[in-house]
Amino acid sequence: MADRIPKRDEIDEKFKWHLEDIYPSDDAWEADLKKLTEYKDKMASYKGRLGESAQTLLEFHQLDDEVSVLIDSLANYAQRRSDEDTANTKYQAMVGRMSSVFVEFGSAVSFFSPELISIADKIDGFYKECPELELYRISINRTLRNKEHTLSDAEERIMALSGDLAGSPENIFSMFSDADLKFPDAVDKDGNAQPLTHESYRMIMESQDRVLRKSAFEGLYHTYDKFRNTCAATLSSQVKMLGFYAKARRYESPLEQALFGNEIPVEVYHNLIAAVHENMQYMYDYVKLRRELMGLDELHMYDLYTPIVSDIDMKITFEEAKETVYKALSVMGDEYLSILKQGFEGGWIDVYENEGKTSGAYSAGARVHPYVLLNHKDTLNCMFTLAHEMGHAIHSYYSNKNQPVCYSDYSIFVAEVASTCNEALLMQYLLKNTDDKKEKAYLINYFLEQFRGTLYRQTMFAEFELKIAEMYDSGEALTAETLNALYRSLNEQYYGGDIVIDSEIDLEWARIPHFYYDYYVYQYATGYSAAIALSQRILKEGEPAVRDYIDNFLKGGCSKTPIELLRGAGVDMATSAPIKSALELFGSLIGQMRELMQ
Repeated sequence: MADRIPKRDEIDEKFKWHLEDIYPSDDAWEADLKKLTEYKDKMASYKGRLGESAQTLLEFHQLDDEVSVLIDSLANYAQRRSDEDTANTKYQAMVGRMSSVFVEFGSAVSFFSPELISIADKIDGFYKECPELELYRISINRTLRNKEHTLSDAEERIMALSGDLAGSPENIFSMFSDADLKFPDAVDKDGNAQPLTHESYRMIMESQDRVLRKSAFEGLYHTYDKFRNTCAATLSSQVKMLGFYAKARRYESPLEQALFGNEIPVEVYHNLIAAVHENMQYMYDYVKLRRELMGLDELHMYDLYTPIVSDIDMKITFEEAKETVYKALSVMGDEYLSILKQGFEGGWIDVYENEGKTSGAYSAGARVHPYVLLNHKDTLNCMFTLAHEMGHAIHSYYSNKNQPVCYSDYSIFVAEVASTCNEALLMQYLLKNTDDKKEKAYLINYFLEQFRGTLYRQTMFAEFELKIAEMYDSGEALTAETLNALYRSLNEQYYGGDIVIDSEIDLEWARIPHFYYDYYVYQYATGYSAAIALSQRILKEGEPAVRDYIDNFLKGGCSKTPIELLRGAGVDMATSAPIKSALELFGSLIGQMRELMQ
């Protein structure tokens, strides 16, 4: 009999996050939402007045900080409650209301950027007149660099009013994929049914039961196939939305717009794809090694995630995962460990899957303290997920505690560095603390899968995003057929000839939520490369490297550009050197794996 996914109220409270730390009740949230609407008129009253004095400009920025703190609490509470059970209409409605108020708020203050740009010649004098305004110099400069992409007051108001529409593709995808879509049970080699969800799919793909893996693979994608036209229309809407905003704001492309806000040169994106293309042979070698070690005449796409070393039992409970992660991160010092312990014991984490809970894992950097959503399954992968998300959480904690409100929200370009550095440190700890050749091979296989899944697969995703934007720009329709054909060609290019590119994988694009995150995925690959470099420095140099990493990076928020923050920690992502170095490590690990398994 298939295991039943528990309902939310059946989960032990000790495994749930404490959203009461934000608001003690829904009524308290309602009170703050009303308070936010009152701020809207206060901020709107500054329209046409920013240039009247330095004090007026300072007051507006201070008011904006107050609003940011309020929005942080309101948005985190509503979204976290909704993610506990995506079928709960009460919290869906709260998210919707919050979103609507936020859009109205954006419309009310849409005058800010064009008005600030119009008084640019007064700003230097304002700093002399009011030294307190110096706090906001970096923030003001970031607004001023948007001059050529800032529209008139009336046009900015229209753009702000369109905010709800802009979020529609992602919202539709989330409701469809997380709340509405149901998959048939997967069947194992003995004929037993197992429930198939987004979360259980990940676990099943690691199973040694090939019949079960194939059943889940086909059940998942055949279900998506029934809705392929809906999925294509939804993704097409996302691409059209990004194209509209890029053209309206006079960017060369949606990619330039996405990277401009994070102060990342477009060349970084293209350099990543080029560097991976130049080192594709490592992936082909890995796929060939995997097929050989699994003893298969044909390697299929559903064979990519199961460990090559089949007789190692790596069942890891949540408590064991916490203990191991804590030990692995001891190299980060007592200060870091104390924050990690606080996160483990202080209601930061929502641990287990329940009916309707949003899939995957994430960290949300609320100002009261970060929140981490997991769907823990007692696997090695889930232990690495814990280390990963706590890396995000502690990065947010450090930024919030050490930066003023206006600089506490770090760029998404650096967001994956802290999380992946934790994973790399965990892996090195595990490899160091085992003498068992098979266990070491199992771990190296996992390490290899991180490279495959992050540097290669995420770069493939990034290239897919780039190409569908180019297709739209050239007037080509984004239909299920054209998207399938493109996605298949990329799989053939990235995986090579030693694997069967099953027809089902053509539809993988239909289930990837990150394609609605506006050119987000490339940062997994760049972040991974940076994290490998940083973790190696920490392990080699110890305390000096740790201090550079914590003081110059984790505590930095967005007080400098992402490239500058990473340079302060000891890695230069303006070059392709960290990417190529990481790929060379991937190649050497393949050699180690082959030697261990002989």
